[in-house]
Amino acid sequence: MTEEYKPILNRKSYVITQGHKRSPNRAMLRAVGFTDADFNKPIIGIANGQSDVTPCNAGLGKLADIAKSEIKRSGGMPQMFGTITVSDGISMGTEGMKCSLVSREVIADSIEAVCRGASMDAVICVGGCDKNMPGALIAMARLDIPSIFVYGGTIKPGRLDGKDLTVVSSFEAVGQFSAGSINHDQLSDIEKNACPGFGSCGGMYTANTMSSAIEAMGMSLPYSSTMSNEDKEKESNTQKSAAALFPMLEKNITPKDILTRKAFENAISVVMAVGGSTNAVLHILAISSYMNLDITIDDFEIIRQRVPHFCDLKPSGQFVTVDLHSTGGIPQVMKMLLDKGLLHGDCMTVTGQTIAENLKDVPSQVSSDQKVIRPIEKPLSPEGHLVILKGNLSPEGSVAKVSGIKTRRIEGPARVFNSEEECLDAIINDKIIAGDIVIIRYEGPKGGPGMREMLAPTSALVGKGLGEKVGLITDGRFSGGTHGLVVGHVAPEAQLGGVIALVQEGDKVVIDIENRSLDALLSDEDIKLRKEKWTPLPLKYKRGVLSKYEKLVSSASIGAITDE
Repeated sequence: MTEEYKPILNRKSYVITQGHKRSPNRAMLRAVGFTDADFNKPIIGIANGQSDVTPCNAGLGKLADIAKSEIKRSGGMPQMFGTITVSDGISMGTEGMKCSLVSREVIADSIEAVCRGASMDAVICVGGCDKNMPGALIAMARLDIPSIFVYGGTIKPGRLDGKDLTVVSSFEAVGQFSAGSINHDQLSDIEKNACPGFGSCGGMYTANTMSSAIEAMGMSLPYSSTMSNEDKEKESNTQKSAAALFPMLEKNITPKDILTRKAFENAISVVMAVGGSTNAVLHILAISSYMNLDITIDDFEIIRQRVPHFCDLKPSGQFVTVDLHSTGGIPQVMKMLLDKGLLHGDCMTVTGQTIAENLKDVPSQVSSDQKVIRPIEKPLSPEGHLVILKGNLSPEGSVAKVSGIKTRRIEGPARVFNSEEECLDAIINDKIIAGDIVIIRYEGPKGGPGMREMLAPTSALVGKGLGEKVGLITDGRFSGGTHGLVVGHVAPEAQLGGVIALVQEGDKVVIDIENRSLDALLSDEDIKLRKEKWTPLPLKYKRGVLSKYEKLVSSASIGAITDE
């Protein structure tokens, strides 16, 4: 596009830029740089997630500036505004982690409020950390204006003693140190080398999982989800993303055309293939709810049973996301799925073409001299890795990540904790032994509030060599970096009187992956009697964002949304 861009008369900003030529609206816009000619151009919002509080977002400002320049060059009027981020990795294990999932809603609300308030015609969202992506997609779904997401990019791996490191290496090193398997100097060396620069956490953790899911949905450009923040191609990708908005405006391609049921099924299939984060379940359910699609937690189990896991990526595998990018990225994964009939090729994307059209030049097979993407006929697992478990502990469902796990069933005594901190203290002080089933409750969406991630205790278990010898169940969440015999998102949560609130120390509990069940070995009568005596804990916050959240938030089984 050039300055010869033809005005679209049904665009949202028309009433401001043309409909009231003598109104103060235009005077206000002149103060921020509009000239006479600019009032004929579409107003395009740039939601800029730049923030110095995390390396995931510290490199986004330059990308937002590139988007702004390209929008002006292509004939639009860019209007940049900021949105927030909360670093999961930095807040992990602290009270601050309660704000992480809450930030998804704040991000969505802020983008929606600005775009509605300013009558934006289109929006480009530039994000990095975990909640930036689902927050942006929720806003796009609500707004239904031409929209595109730009992922800020992944971090490059740290290196120490010839091995790749990620932020999870630091958490697991704490467990190794407390177990005596490494010394303080080794712990310090891992900490200093794990995160070498800007970008989101480097394995197939939540940020890279969600960027991959968004590319699979068709809401970002092909190859964009696995690029490194610090590589020049990310700048070029941002420029192309901004330019892509103009054909979308001309053709009026909006999220309702892209975010169909088939698109979400594609996203789930890709998450299964790459071994993505359990958080994808929560976020995909949340985003899809705003498109009024009947996608439920059970759809993950249906798709899991037909889609193999064939990408060998951390946390359970060997490689990091930049390795996946160098072997063809998400388009290569999608082409392999498409050829096997495991992907819907007719879905529209932000390119104005379908998935199949975008993938037409991608080879059907990946090079045999790499080990990141395995042949789909020889996968790491013939089924996906995110298993939905139900039973008396989780009648609404719970999520287990089983990639790399050999133990498929564990039965043992419950070790019950009412907070993450209590549990971590017990693990560090060797009070948890092989065969125990750790239960961390009152950490759900409402009870936490905020559904904290349990990376600190799960990493401590792995560091102590108990990753497959101890089960862990929680109504909280897990980091995308978590691996081990762990089950999260238990619903109903403890704060709402779910059975997880009624389990007592020493009760026998069973995690059975093969039968997709999660049960406390209690009779219905035992559960009934305990429920009659149970009272919920007082809500933890009286005022402010966490108080509002705990009053509004829904069950994790439908995405932990706040406007059900």
